[in-house]
Amino acid sequence: MKRRDFLLWSTLASGISAVSPAWAFNIGKMLDAGKDLAQSENLSDADLKSYFDQMSAQMDAQNQVAGPSTAYGKRLVKLTQGLNKYDGLNLNFKVYQTKEINAFAMANGTIRVYSGLMDEFSDDEIRYVIGHEIGHVQAGHTKARIQTAMRTSALKNAVSATGGKAAALAESELGALFEQVILAQHSQGNEREADDYAMKFMKAKKYSPQACVTALEKLDALSGGSGASWLSTHPSPKERAERMRAQA
Repeated sequence: MKRRDFLLWSTLASGISAVSPAWAFNIGKMLDAGKDLAQSENLSDADLKSYFDQMSAQMDAQNQVAGPSTAYGKRLVKLTQGLNKYDGLNLNFKVYQTKEINAFAMANGTIRVYSGLMDEFSDDEIRYVIGHEIGHVQAGHTKARIQTAMRTSALKNAVSATGGKAAALAESELGALFEQVILAQHSQGNEREADDYAMKFMKAKKYSPQACVTALEKLDALSGGSGASWLSTHPSPKERAERMRAQA
C-alpha cells in the first residue's frame, strides 16, 4: 500500500500521489481566504458528502480491496448483515487487505475495515469498532475536523463552488484532508462519546456488549507496537475498557 507509516488504529492511510488532471480544480474560481473561512463554517450536507465521496474513492483506489468471493469479503458480508442502513446513514462496507489493525468511517456512510483487524478480532469486536467509528461521525467529530482543515491548511485556498456544487479536489488536497479528518488523534472526550455510542449500537442490534470490553483489551495488549495503527488515533484502550465494562 502506498502510504506513510501512520501508527493509528486502521485504519488507514496511504501516500499521496502526484496531482492528476482528473482531480484538478478550477483555480480561477478559488475563493479568497475570508470567503474560505465562511465556506468552511457553512458546509452543507451535500458539500460534506462530495468531499467524503472523493476521499473514499481515492482511498479505495490506493488500497487493495478484498473481493466479495474472498474469505475477508464473505466474512464482512456476514457480520454486517442488516447494517446497510443505521441511524440515518446509508452504509457501504469494504475490506482493505493490509496487516494493519485499523478501520474508519466517513460521513457519507463509508466504512472501511482492515484485514489485520479482522485477523485479530471476533465478529462482535469488529462490530464494536464499526459502531465506534459511526459514533465519531454521528457526534459531528468528522464535520468539525473538515471545517478546521479548511480554515487552517492549504485546503482553504482549494475550496471553490460552481453552480452550488462542492469543488473537485486535487489528490494532494484529498490526501491532506484525509490526514487531518480521519488520521488525526481523537481527544479523550471524543473517544468517550464514540464509545458510548458504540455500546448503545451493540445493545440496539443485539450484539454482545462485552465485545466492547474485549476489543479494547486486545488493543491494549497490542499497544507494545505490533501494528495496531488504530491506537495512535484512539488512545488509552485500557482505561476505556474499564469504562465499557461498567456499561456492559
